Amino acid sequence: MSRSESHVCSKYGRSLVKQTNKEMLFRPLRRLGVVFKHVRMASPYTTSSSVDDEVLIQQIDTKGIITLNRPKALNALNLNMIQKIMPQMTTWENDPHMTMVIMKGTGDKAFCAGGDIVAVTESGKLGGQLAKDFFKEEYILNNKIGTYEIPYIAFIDGITMGGGVGLSVHGTYRVATERTLFAMPETAIGLFPDVGGGYFLSRLGGRLGIYLALTGFRLKGRDVQKAGVATHFVQSDKMHALEESLLKLHDPEPLDVAHVLDKFQHESTGIPDTDFILRDHMEEINRLFEGETVEEIMQNLEKDGSPWASKQLEILKKMSPVSMKITLRLLNEGSARTLQEDLEVEYRLSQRCIEDKDFYEGVRAVLIDKDQSPKWDPTTVEGVTKEHVDWYFSPLPPERELQL
Repeated sequence: MSRSESHVCSKYGRSLVKQTNKEMLFRPLRRLGVVFKHVRMASPYTTSSSVDDEVLIQQIDTKGIITLNRPKALNALNLNMIQKIMPQMTTWENDPHMTMVIMKGTGDKAFCAGGDIVAVTESGKLGGQLAKDFFKEEYILNNKIGTYEIPYIAFIDGITMGGGVGLSVHGTYRVATERTLFAMPETAIGLFPDVGGGYFLSRLGGRLGIYLALTGFRLKGRDVQKAGVATHFVQSDKMHALEESLLKLHDPEPLDVAHVLDKFQHESTGIPDTDFILRDHMEEINRLFEGETVEEIMQNLEKDGSPWASKQLEILKKMSPVSMKITLRLLNEGSARTLQEDLEVEYRLSQRCIEDKDFYEGVRAVLIDKDQSPKWDPTTVEGVTKEHVDWYFSPLPPERELQL
């Protein structure tokens, strides 16, 4: 293993993805618009749930299946869905006979492309309760997944961003396919990589998590596993058979579940296994994104002057300066926090985003007006003071804090 590869290894695995085209400098916001425009707003084991339901809840013997059922919205997560999923997962966890839970999405485009952030910002403008409740209940569900006492398997087949990351990455197993597209692009909309991003991204090895969080870089297919985001890779045409094999297990132990997943991964030879798409840039990522401040990282990239470094610098210049600063601090501190501690901090950040300006402006530019030209305030990272960042991390009134 080369030195650059060794830096990418961690408890979650190894790492990831490269940009090869100059045009990619100008794509991130446009692509966010294409994906997130769906965020505004069946299984072979059908139960009494209506096909129109946004979440389908099923139980096959000792196995539970949760299907996100908003394919036209790329299975984007809303508060109603969270409030259906959470009590069911609690019921199953408290049932001594339950042996696994599978989380998946309807359709072949997305597992879950994110959360219903347009509704959240509309509520926030009016001082509505949704802006408080959505993040709080979402993070409580993220914590439930991260502490679940029976095997939890997320089929992240397709787009997996934002809220979809929270529904998967903290679980026992995450199964990617060649159709998986993973990203945390929140700095482009004035938010930050939440749903436990401060916890899991800070543990990806080297500065990979910092790189992904600041740039919103997108991982695809096998690279999602090589980054450590997924635990397994199974080609999409085997996913139905994988689900059937899991459901046929009789009173399985956790090792039995792992054995089935390993078997299907071993048999997924139809998709070429290539090197990390960012393999040749890992040394640069670890060196240039090592800075303790966003200013330092941007200076590193500017001084380096290579074509790759210049591309990354241009990407960062498009992101919200406030978002980048709170994101970098969140991840720099995240490796020393538990998941619960991280989510409690992230809830404070979410509420400060609601109280500040850039989140609304980012959503406007990318999702509503779609001009892809957000007017950030402040406009530069130098204009974001330490006091402003400290305010983001400051405690909320006790009655508003997230309690896990």
